[in-house]
Amino acid sequence: MVKLSLPQEEYVVGGHVGCLGCGAVLAMRYLLKGLGPRTILSIPACCWAVLTGSYPRAYLNVPFVNTAFESTGASIAGIRAALDIRGVEDVTVVGFAGDGGTADIGLQALSGMLERGDNAIYVMYDNEAYMNTGTQRSGSTPLGAWTTTTPVGGAGRGKEQPKKDMMGIILAHRVPYAATASVAFPEDLVRKARKAREIAGPTFLHIFSPCPPGWRFSSEKSVEIARLAVDAKVFPLYEVEEGTYRINRNPRKPIPVSDYMSLQERFGHLTKKMMELFQAEVDRNWEMLLRMVEITEEKPLWG
Repeated sequence: MVKLSLPQEEYVVGGHVGCLGCGAVLAMRYLLKGLGPRTILSIPACCWAVLTGSYPRAYLNVPFVNTAFESTGASIAGIRAALDIRGVEDVTVVGFAGDGGTADIGLQALSGMLERGDNAIYVMYDNEAYMNTGTQRSGSTPLGAWTTTTPVGGAGRGKEQPKKDMMGIILAHRVPYAATASVAFPEDLVRKARKAREIAGPTFLHIFSPCPPGWRFSSEKSVEIARLAVDAKVFPLYEVEEGTYRINRNPRKPIPVSDYMSLQERFGHLTKKMMELFQAEVDRNWEMLLRMVEITEEKPLWG
């Protein structure tokens, strides 16, 4: 993994109302360190729609607009078109949405923006549920996880469906660049933000962003849990550029998935058998990723 010095400039200023240990705050902080001040954000209904502050205060030092839950892809397409008409080429347009507003409610507008080839970055910060409204399950919630709409107890055993493969959906549009990132690896996140900024056309960043109250862990463990997700291969760090896959962190000594899940009460009900099934699924996904790297080293899938 490439190492670099993080920029000293801060574009997320003090006073925001994020929870202690909020992964979404770290995601925005590192993203903007990579993109810099010439950035316009479009933020739909999500935690960050609240975190930006209420008038007359704002806790972001870049321009932003709040948009409807389902409209992020259309919003950034419109902002980009307006800037192009005015001849403004040095401003990066970014949609910054949660997993609910991306994997579920905003998927149609996102797909349209990607298919048209609009020159903007779409960022999904992934806290794996609808956290702003009280931890309801989303398409990005993992199999077996507790949420308020996938309860545990009685007949309930958590979410019954697997986590939606957003990178697979994005890559089906043959975008020039898509990457996963994590708040536990800020240098990697900043590098990928800079790369996305410099690439013409639609780009996508999927940022792993732990949520202490929603995942039921102590707030000081956010970065530790994010790191464990990567080193357990639950959330691999990789990028796909013009159809070529590249893994950015290959754990030399991968940890068991149970080490990652045991720190979160949302998985506290899982049996040993369920843990083994989860581990097997993670292992299959990792082998598939390795295979894609091998295939595309010889010949990119597109580009």
